[in-house]
Amino acid sequence: MTHRFPIKEIALQAGLSTATIDRAINGRAHVSPQTKARVAAAIEELETQEAQLAARGRRMFFDFVIEAPARFSREVQNAALSVLPQVGVAVCRPRFLTQEIMQDGDAARALARIAQRGSHGVCLKARDLPEIRAGVERLVAAGIPVVSLVTDIQTPARTAYVGLDNHSAGATAAYLMSRALAPGPGRVLAMRSNDRFLGEEEREAAFTKTLSEMRPELAICHVSGGAGVAFETARLLDGLIEQLDDLRAVYSMGGGNRTILDVLRQNRYCPDIFIAHDLDRDNRGLIAEGPISFILHHDLRADMANVFQAFLQFHKLAAGVPSRAMSNVQVITPENIPRACGGENPR
Repeated sequence: MTHRFPIKEIALQAGLSTATIDRAINGRAHVSPQTKARVAAAIEELETQEAQLAARGRRMFFDFVIEAPARFSREVQNAALSVLPQVGVAVCRPRFLTQEIMQDGDAARALARIAQRGSHGVCLKARDLPEIRAGVERLVAAGIPVVSLVTDIQTPARTAYVGLDNHSAGATAAYLMSRALAPGPGRVLAMRSNDRFLGEEEREAAFTKTLSEMRPELAICHVSGGAGVAFETARLLDGLIEQLDDLRAVYSMGGGNRTILDVLRQNRYCPDIFIAHDLDRDNRGLIAEGPISFILHHDLRADMANVFQAFLQFHKLAAGVPSRAMSNVQVITPENIPRACGGENPR
């Protein structure tokens, strides 16, 4: 496999180890066809970026630190790469660090490493913890802008928030549920992936307030945990299933919807209304099959464009001042599912 780039640079672009890159480009054993294709694609991407660099004259590295299910992290990468050609003032090189569940200190240590090696910007989806806030403040003090994605961080140091208007989303979910659910009392499961994701907290507060006003006879069962990951979500629900008598509806704010539905079915619960977030592959299938009634969606590619715009504004390469760039919620039904494409939003 011919190339002119250092192995380390190909590894950064491909998201693989240098040892794997070395085996792939030298034709050694134990390299899957998928890995070979990813390495070839990474080299092609680097060649394209070099051509852009020659034309534009500036290279910028941006880091993405994402705690979320793999399905979301993949779509963040797809969306980011899809909008890069629109950035006309520089060649932007994204670098991704993603984990489904970050243990205590993982994200803070990642931010510290980025501060040490340098970056032109950090896009962060993480829990709102004191050590994360401190890490964000150190990055910004070092001249590295930090943009929070989908869920926010409570510090004035962060440069901008980009993502869904979470208050509007929660209120919309309550409105849809109140209108679609037949009259009468019952229980509603409102499920978040983690207590410390601020976006979900805002969704839940708006949902609770609006539904309580519109349908006061409905009792809301609040559940948090599972991180949208199948095993953790199933274990959490199994321990709470006895609290879900007379379950009539579900509002899932954090994903893992196929697992939620499987656990409910195993316990003979079949909610009349199920409202989910984000048009990922699983949710496309579930709304087409029928278990999901509505999906609250927003365009992740537009979010990524706003992320890069905030970075460029910070570096005075674009006009304007970084701020909250919130996306409007779109209500998806089986009758208006958009065509699948790169960068569809899974969370």
